[in-house]
Amino acid sequence: MSDQSLTVAIENLRKTFEGPDGGEIAAVDGISLSVRAGELTALVGPDGAGKTTLMRMMAGLLKPDSGSLHMLGIDVAADPQSVQDRISYMPQRFGLYEDLSVQENLDLYADLHGVPQDERRERFARLLEMTDMARFTDRPSGKLSGGMKQKLGLACTLVRSPDLLLLDEPSVGVDPLSRRDLWKIVQQLIDQEQLSVIVSTAYMDEAERCAQVFVMNKGKLLADGAPGELKKRAEDLTFTATPPEGVPARELQARLIDAPGLIIDAVPKGGDVCFIRQPDCDQARLEELLHDAPMEPRAEELEDAFMMLLREEEGRAEAGTLPSGGHKASPHDVPKNGGEPVIVVRDLVRKFGDFTAVASTSFDVAKGEIFGLLGPNGAGKTTTFRMLCGLLPATSGHLEVAGLNLRNARAAARGRIGYVSQKFALYGNLTVRENLEFFGGAYGLSGKALRSRVSASIEQFGLDPGAQSGILPAGYKQRLAMATGLLHEPDILFLDEPTSGIDPLARRAFWRTITSLAKSGVTIIITTHFMEEAEYCDRIAIQDAGEMLALGTPREVREQAGDAAADMNSAFIAIVEGGRAGREKKGKAA
Repeated sequence: MSDQSLTVAIENLRKTFEGPDGGEIAAVDGISLSVRAGELTALVGPDGAGKTTLMRMMAGLLKPDSGSLHMLGIDVAADPQSVQDRISYMPQRFGLYEDLSVQENLDLYADLHGVPQDERRERFARLLEMTDMARFTDRPSGKLSGGMKQKLGLACTLVRSPDLLLLDEPSVGVDPLSRRDLWKIVQQLIDQEQLSVIVSTAYMDEAERCAQVFVMNKGKLLADGAPGELKKRAEDLTFTATPPEGVPARELQARLIDAPGLIIDAVPKGGDVCFIRQPDCDQARLEELLHDAPMEPRAEELEDAFMMLLREEEGRAEAGTLPSGGHKASPHDVPKNGGEPVIVVRDLVRKFGDFTAVASTSFDVAKGEIFGLLGPNGAGKTTTFRMLCGLLPATSGHLEVAGLNLRNARAAARGRIGYVSQKFALYGNLTVRENLEFFGGAYGLSGKALRSRVSASIEQFGLDPGAQSGILPAGYKQRLAMATGLLHEPDILFLDEPTSGIDPLARRAFWRTITSLAKSGVTIIITTHFMEEAEYCDRIAIQDAGEMLALGTPREVREQAGDAAADMNSAFIAIVEGGRAGREKKGKAA
């Protein structure tokens, strides 16, 4: 295993953990792979695929049960310290010290890694320039936005110059602008230092940047190769369908994804629906399913190949696609414009001392509407969210939820809403059923009503009632969080970045359920950093620095950005950067 052209060489690697029933769970199950030096390599796969376990073994933090693992020509099991002396590893939750400043965090990690004083000045200056954080060296890291924290974490990881960089989902929970900045930094390191980088990611557009992609599922390697090679699996199977005027793309998407005999995958994009047909699809049946939605061929993408691999491996039921069960769709659509809005926001302001987190925001939300609240990290959307939920009082302005004025009826309003936070407080040592029973009791349910709602939720979300909540994969934890938020059958459901950190497969399942809930009349307010998810919304609002920059349907927002056919990611970046340029111009004029 001395081939210097390889950064990683793995043969039949296996790692197991004890399951809740005392049996073994194979997190990494007989994997063999090799990673070339000087390249960017991706590990992708659904929740529970084994990506983090594999990365921790590469970093010498976990010892394999069997097989061989060589990093930089070194046997990791025999000499983990020699490997750790030459690599840098950034886990999903990087350990920043929030009461220390940006500079103090850099100094601390330089001390821990033994970086000589004469090397620090140049290294720190370069890292601060790359991350655009030179202006914030005195700011406590706890007061940084999510994107800035990730950039500081990457800088701390790189206080020394490693031979190999391991990044475990570095862009989870950060907005598109911060995600773009992170990747600029990584690409700069590869280009200028010929650094080898291995990244695990839930974003297929990030994996497309890589020279080599390894697709994992349930501890096994399903496929590997260059993105172009993997995409060929979907050749001649990918199409775009355009819904009729007035029909939301998500309704056509739901119709397609509910026909697994004909369709492998479907997702809204740019007002249309991108789908993958089954290889043996009956053309007449497909045309009947599409009905009045014309279809056109489109170029295949890496995400198409990824979804095909997972569907082939697990089958539709095991893959976690949730039926619309539980909240059944009404026989007719809930009218969006009939009757009074269920949320009314007028001139909403929230200040923290001299800092204005939300500045004079106004909008309405109709019954059964899916309303997306988008913005970069630190934009003020979480503050807006908390005020809408009655968790934080407004400084000024008018706010009604479910017909109740939150200035004097916050407790009553909270009884009509469900709330799923980004970091949902599950009790890890309780089973799924015990968590549901606990939260159901907190919502005032008891006896037969509680038992009935718990059973219905377990069935609706495909949960194992006896599973220990703390060891569930992220996607299943999100399902459980959704189930608890809906136990008391609220009129309005607030979802704060519910799909952060979960893979495309789990996101499809999640949104299929959301679509059904909205059709049954539940009003959904959601924040997300996955811009493609904005396409599921009836309307979206984009905030930055507490100000509303855009409000309208996904098409109207894309038009405001200058191109109705553009993807939402590009539209979001254009609108936010335009807003910032306008504020800067005003500031100079003042």
